[in-house]
Amino acid sequence: MIDAHHLLLFLGAATLLAIAPGPGMLYVLARTLAGGRREGILSSLGTFLGGMVHVVAAATGLSLVLATSATAFAVVKYAGAAYLVYLGFRMILSARRDEEVSLPAVGAPKSPFWQGIATEVLNPKTALFFLAFIPQFVSRGHGMIWQFLILGSMSVTLNTACDLVVTLLAAPIGARLRTSAVLRRRQRTATGLTLIGLGAYVAFADSRP
Repeated sequence: MIDAHHLLLFLGAATLLAIAPGPGMLYVLARTLAGGRREGILSSLGTFLGGMVHVVAAATGLSLVLATSATAFAVVKYAGAAYLVYLGFRMILSARRDEEVSLPAVGAPKSPFWQGIATEVLNPKTALFFLAFIPQFVSRGHGMIWQFLILGSMSVTLNTACDLVVTLLAAPIGARLRTSAVLRRRQRTATGLTLIGLGAYVAFADSRP
């Protein structure tokens, strides 16, 4: 069972991370600006399925290892906490830069749905993030695979919801992301602090299996 306190903490962190413009969101924005709202929606659905591939891989592989070894569980938790702190510091440092956001090139016209899947599946940073993020909220014991699947699905769904909002408001959001250095700094700093706080909480809290 997922602890209620951990679930609330997860939802808060996952929501803040979902609104942070990452490669997936920028890809969806680029497709929307280039091909219209339909391409944006199909791209969002594609990145959703691509994200779920990482969730299922983490759930079926990592959870089986963690369920059988308390040591492995602790190692993954602390390594994941350190990785989240590292990501947080990197995001805060990047917030000091005032460069304009450059949208990724979408290349020759291809199916936005399948390209969205490939973009997310082939992104190793997505896999690393899920391996670091989700275990922080999983309670060791029975049902670990289901905890992984539920939390991972929630995270991917939140990301996709934000991508769909970006699709519906593509023009003003695209202009805002490219020109507002203050907005980017504040958003990245807030997200970075969240990651650092989450990593520190996991590392120092008296967590029990």
